[in-house]
Amino acid sequence: MTLLHRMKTEIRPKLAQELGIKNHLAVPRLFKVTLNVGLGSLRKVSNLTETIAKDLERIAGQKPILRRARKAIAGFKLRQGEPIGLSVTLRGQRMHDFIERLVRITLPRIRDFRGLSLSNFDRKGNYTFGIREHTVFPEIDHESVSQFYGLSVALTTSAHTNAEGETLLRALGLPLAQPQGDK
Repeated sequence: MTLLHRMKTEIRPKLAQELGIKNHLAVPRLFKVTLNVGLGSLRKVSNLTETIAKDLERIAGQKPILRRARKAIAGFKLRQGEPIGLSVTLRGQRMHDFIERLVRITLPRIRDFRGLSLSNFDRKGNYTFGIREHTVFPEIDHESVSQFYGLSVALTTSAHTNAEGETLLRALGLPLAQPQGDK
């Protein structure tokens, strides 16, 4: 059973009961997942942008968009129109498939993983975290990797508070770390 089907049949009614929401349309849900890779100092390396684009396409199952600088910044040696990153926005079935692969396969492959930090919520229930090496994704061939880079994953929800967002993400299976007590 796919995550999207489980979301409709099991998770959404459970969330409505847990949060005390009577209208099933008011139950928090996942809107989109955005994957971002900033090129930073790697933008000077030749052909790396194409390699990162291919890797990101393998990871997300969708072609990434090349992001360019809107204006020149001399302190960063950046010119207007120069590539500065790549991003992919996932919605619907692809988004739910990505979340399922992330929870079941990718996150357990991270070395010394103890759960995702609760401090990465914004005040509106959205969650963002970073992955230091793109090689934790099983779609990436380790032998062909010439340069390591990280990426950020942003989960945008319809939750109004961090507590609602946390409840939703725990229901989806994200391994959020337990809150630390006072020592």
